[in-house]
Amino acid sequence: MIRLACLILAAGLAGTVAAAPADIEGRWLSGDGDGLVEIRLAGDGLRGVVLGSPNDSPDRPDTDVHNPDPALRARPLKGLSIFDGFRFEGNGLWSGGTIYDPNSGNSYRATIQVIDRNTLKLRGYIGIPLFGRTETWRRDVD
Repeated sequence: MIRLACLILAAGLAGTVAAAPADIEGRWLSGDGDGLVEIRLAGDGLRGVVLGSPNDSPDRPDTDVHNPDPALRARPLKGLSIFDGFRFEGNGLWSGGTIYDPNSGNSYRATIQVIDRNTLKLRGYIGIPLFGRTETWRRDVD
């Protein structure tokens, strides 16, 4: 009985450790594998910065050409911050933020869930989470 209680306690502590805010930090490949984003803690939130693409090619735009604001279309994609307003809710969940998609020029409300050390579920939506899409991001191990 004591061993069972110890195992349950150890399992609970292991889940707590795996859901720490810093577990999200690192280099991540977007759901389509086309974007490489570095995620870091910034104050009490997150900073997600575009590092580039593993599929870089000379004919690929290197500026924010899809931005709805013409004044921002010349800004470089590399180094572009695409996260804003995320806060840690506990258990690996980040919410209350927005993500900018440079492929479409659209911004979406979003949540991010750390599934395990190498997997994130990012849900972008308009209005309520029901009207959205979930992507699985994988940690870049290079």
